[in-house]
Amino acid sequence: MSAELLRIHPDEPEPDRVQYVVSCLKSGKVVGMPTDTFYGLAVDPVNLRAVERIYEIKSRLKHKPLSLLIANVNQAYELAREVGTSLDILADKFWPGPLTVIVKASSRLPLRSTANTGNVALRVPDAAIPRAVVEAFGLPITATSANLHGFPECTHAAGVREQLGDRLPMIVDGGPTGRSVPTTIIDLSGEEGSWQILREGAIPTHEIALALQSQGRKSDYR
Repeated sequence: MSAELLRIHPDEPEPDRVQYVVSCLKSGKVVGMPTDTFYGLAVDPVNLRAVERIYEIKSRLKHKPLSLLIANVNQAYELAREVGTSLDILADKFWPGPLTVIVKASSRLPLRSTANTGNVALRVPDAAIPRAVVEAFGLPITATSANLHGFPECTHAAGVREQLGDRLPMIVDGGPTGRSVPTTIIDLSGEEGSWQILREGAIPTHEIALALQSQGRKSDYR
């Protein structure tokens, strides 16, 4: 069965279509949708069967945690624990935007949703559709890239349909994504004040360093 294609305006998402996406997520379905970097696979992160389905769809290694999209920094504090001032600094400068921040997960998230790491990767995307969905859903949504393991990420709905169309019930077509470079990933889950760049993407490492070193943060980036 081929995925249903649902077109949503990229800048002014239609509320009725957003609610339709939310109803799909609440029923445990996996939905492909655009972010500000690549198309991603969205599910309810506390629905463990839906989370498991993402790993099955992508043929993804199960020790890799899934990143979550949130609507604002307040949600980050609900999902994280032992958060220092580094998150405030980064959120103020780079969110919404292509920065994924790894922090220690709160007990609100099932351990399975963190791939048993106890950490969670969060970001506020600079894209109206996923933010509207998160706000209407009232929970974060997963954001792992909508592609098969080992295949290229997708910047158009057509690419998602080509790779995963027979595995997904629905793909949101919000047009091309704003970027074709992945997010930068920074790990703040270590000791207080430390940070480590795990992947340099759309935001250069030196910009992160300038923001955090001005606050005297210890770095261990690579």
